[in-house]
Amino acid sequence: MDRPTATALIVAAGRGTRAGGGLPKQWRDLAGQPVVARSVAAFAGAVDAVIVVIHPEDRARAEAALPGVTLVEGGATRSDSVRAGLAAVKTELVLIHDAARPGVPRAVIDRVLAALDAHDGAAPALPVTDALWRGDGVVEGVAERSGLWRAQTPQGFRTAAIRAAHAAHPGAAADDVEVARAAGIAVAIVAGDEAAMKITGPEDFARAERLFAGGGMDIRVGNGFDVHRFGPGDHVMLCGVAVPFGRGLQGHSDADVGLHTIADAIYGALAEGDIGTHFPPSDPQWKGAESHVFLRHAAGLARDRGFAIGNVDATLICEAPKIGPHAAAMRDCVAAIMGLEVGRVSVKATTTERLGFAGRGEGIACQATVTLVRP
Repeated sequence: MDRPTATALIVAAGRGTRAGGGLPKQWRDLAGQPVVARSVAAFAGAVDAVIVVIHPEDRARAEAALPGVTLVEGGATRSDSVRAGLAAVKTELVLIHDAARPGVPRAVIDRVLAALDAHDGAAPALPVTDALWRGDGVVEGVAERSGLWRAQTPQGFRTAAIRAAHAAHPGAAADDVEVARAAGIAVAIVAGDEAAMKITGPEDFARAERLFAGGGMDIRVGNGFDVHRFGPGDHVMLCGVAVPFGRGLQGHSDADVGLHTIADAIYGALAEGDIGTHFPPSDPQWKGAESHVFLRHAAGLARDRGFAIGNVDATLICEAPKIGPHAAAMRDCVAAIMGLEVGRVSVKATTTERLGFAGRGEGIACQATVTLVRP
């Protein structure tokens, strides 16, 4: 059974500066990225859409740090901001998350979504294990800790139900579970994770820095290989450059074997199939399409999942045409399509010493390797 569509609604409109740094904590740098960008990246591939609720003063900063993410301006209180965000949600489920919890693991997100198969609300939490005291300067009593939980986010709900609950709630609330319970929504508890800690003070930033710097890096390597045969034509498209030649390359699109191979390498690193998975050759809309469309999609998919593209290394395999005179233009073109500095792109060529189909001049092959890095 297909799971209902879901949106991550990330609340980042606060002005909290207790963590130091002179900026609201969600915009402070955390191991090379703003805190909120890491929170957005945590949901990559887990949900169908992401909405970030921001303070109006932060729009320029948000547009620069979160390209392609839907931004909604929040209100005076957290509850006002959540209501503004909920108005923009178009999916059946919504996961409401604090931007200040950038380390939430994918497993926690998946547990919340799974619980929503059977419940209208679900939220992660950790059991209270320390002794609890009552007192003011001195211990005046001990509180029972059994049945107590430390609440975390994302807190997930049926969108219509939590939207109605917020509309009916009279004022501020500690979190969205409080709003939901006031409206009679039962909220299931799922296992949280210490990595989903909330950044509040300077000591929390230090812990988060250690978390992201101490082994959280995800490095992927993908390989691509493609072949196109020669046919009628007066040029070949190679890595986005039209190279004059007495024949053309044949294919459903513009047959740019270089761009196809690089795109396939990215899809491979993401375990997302190949070009045919995303742009089926049976679909007539892709007939004659320019191959930069495919590469932009692959590079965008990597970035949507929180990966930076470390480098690209492509090798064209042919006897002719000569690649050397065009290699610099090809590197420039690939870099522009992928949004990279040209120093991260290599395009080179080799022959097969006149062996095989490439040696007989029947077509051109390409192989490529791409490195993806997610801090």
